[in-house]
Amino acid sequence: MSKNYLLVYSEKLATDVELLCQNIKAPSNTLFQLRKSSSSVYANVREANYGQSRADMLSKFEISLKECSETEGWLKLLFNTNVIDENTYKNHRNLCGRIRRMLIASCTTLKEKKMEK
Repeated sequence: MSKNYLLVYSEKLATDVELLCQNIKAPSNTLFQLRKSSSSVYANVREANYGQSRADMLSKFEISLKECSETEGWLKLLFNTNVIDENTYKNHRNLCGRIRRMLIASCTTLKEKKMEK
């Protein structure tokens, strides 16, 4: 049985961000947006696994990609304002990068399969 690493990594991101938000002092809107974007990555990856069609799957992955980019932006803001340290920022950014690369590859594959039809 192969693991769905995209799902595993997106769940880790959502979990890690939630735990981070519980332990830092930052404006409530920033924390809300960070939680929202990271959990959306996870939720949309989960939904894509049960997509009604390839187009539906692609749409969910593309939403996840946008939300992953947004998550990175909020993390960068927290780092730039000295709310989180460089190591914390880099660890979360690297996880976002891994997820983003997997999402791009998944989107590319789905688009290629669509063109083959």
